[in-house]
Amino acid sequence: MSYERSDKKPVEEGKEYDLDIKEVSRRGDGVARIEGFVVFVPGTKPGDHVKAKINSVGLRFATGEIVQ
Repeated sequence: MSYERSDKKPVEEGKEYDLDIKEVSRRGDGVARIEGFVVFVPGTKPGDHVKAKINSVGLRFATGEIVQ
């Protein structure tokens, strides 16, 4: 079952994850994916490997901030 059809998301608010930034959003934020679930991380660019804390989790994406 995909995350879109369940309440279970592959990330949790307040937790930290190691992310590989693969692309940039229209707003200029770095974009990573965890199990296909999009995570936006401001201040990053493609090729960056960062540890990010998840600030919010929505239905289709999450936002985070660099912690390391």
